Amino acid sequence: MGHLRLNYDLTLEQSQKLIMTPELRQAIQLLQYTSLELNSYLKREMEENPLLELEGPSDDAHSMETVKEEKDIDWKEFLESYDDISYRSEVDRNRKEYSFENFVSYTPSLKDYLIEQLNMISLDAAEYRIADYIIQNINSNGYLDSTTSEISSQLRVSEEEVEAVLTVIQSFEPYGVGARSLKECLLIQVKDEKDFLLKRVINDHLEDIASNKIALIAKELDITIQKAQEYVDFIKCLEPKPGRTFRGDGDDTRYITPDASIEEIDGEFVIFINDVTGPRLNINQYYKSLLKDGGDVETTEFLQEKLNSAMWLIKSIEQRRQTLYKVVESILKYQKEFLIHGEKRLVPLTLKDVAEDIEMHESTISRATSGKYVQTPRGVFELKYFFTTGLSGKSGEVSATSVKSIIKGIIDGEDQKKPLSDQVISNLLKERGMEVSRRTVAKYRDELKIPSSSRRRRF
Repeated sequence: MGHLRLNYDLTLEQSQKLIMTPELRQAIQLLQYTSLELNSYLKREMEENPLLELEGPSDDAHSMETVKEEKDIDWKEFLESYDDISYRSEVDRNRKEYSFENFVSYTPSLKDYLIEQLNMISLDAAEYRIADYIIQNINSNGYLDSTTSEISSQLRVSEEEVEAVLTVIQSFEPYGVGARSLKECLLIQVKDEKDFLLKRVINDHLEDIASNKIALIAKELDITIQKAQEYVDFIKCLEPKPGRTFRGDGDDTRYITPDASIEEIDGEFVIFINDVTGPRLNINQYYKSLLKDGGDVETTEFLQEKLNSAMWLIKSIEQRRQTLYKVVESILKYQKEFLIHGEKRLVPLTLKDVAEDIEMHESTISRATSGKYVQTPRGVFELKYFFTTGLSGKSGEVSATSVKSIIKGIIDGEDQKKPLSDQVISNLLKERGMEVSRRTVAKYRDELKIPSSSRRRRF
């Protein structure tokens, strides 16, 4: 039997590891947050850290660039040197800030509007109860989500009573509200029209309208194709979602506050970071004085720990602002032609392009652009809008967004009696130096919600 040998070898291995410190984790987390998430996070932090407070107006605010980053800062000396800790730049100080009111003004919800009208008519208590229940079951598009049978069962009233009250609500504005189907919604809007054939088109031919079968409608109703086209055009002008002109209720309401803005000033584009999306924080003056005055060791240690945490948070927010500024600045450099001429001049751009431009990692750019919005002279856009794939063209790559814009322009200018097929559009793009296949044209057209040529034809 052989001997079993156990060998113990000491091996030295060298490896590289990224040590994720709490401070680094916090900075990454803050960068990834949307403005709403950031504000919620800061609110929680201020509840837990008594040294943190929202910055009030101050004319002698110092830039955070003046703050040293050594770990062995003498906090007492630091506090004596700097009366105010903030990060407002000179440009920001001389400029009117965004406020919540700049972006949002009160508009009554659809349900508010219907209740207002309900209170202006005379109903008995039982009818009012039914009406209120119906209104609460009308969705943001203006349609009734429940059947009259369900409502009668819930309220223990007859279905005839529910139908009678629903008819009253269907007379309210916006016209078409309270309908249970698209057909009923459209019929409500034309109830005062005396043309029987118009109502018949809505009743019997909605699917034919969707398929643009104008000739079939004309044959069925024994009218000219031109008259059938007139009916279809009129019906298409009706509102299929009468409630969408309102902001909505509860979770339906979404506000977008831009994280940054690009403004044209004296012929130049200037970038501003919106402080509403990341409130400025200060160190509370009362706790500053406690730390300066000394006191017992336990209190001083507690205050220094909280001060350290507060300073890291303030620095992380400033780092977030600076990163966001650099990303927007880089996007502006690449997409300046878009701001001047519109989406036809949007160029292909990737996260890698911006990452290399500002010497940051792609993951950082991804975090900095996710859920962030910028106000521009051409409207509000999510930062990810500016990153688009490219297609080959005679003068280099062109962005998919600009190709879509060109396709829309071609279709807008076509002869509606002889709409262009996807293959013809592909050929026209090739003549302009853009290699776009018929299938890609069809894909982009669908994304633009433009129907096929057979459905665009008019008579």
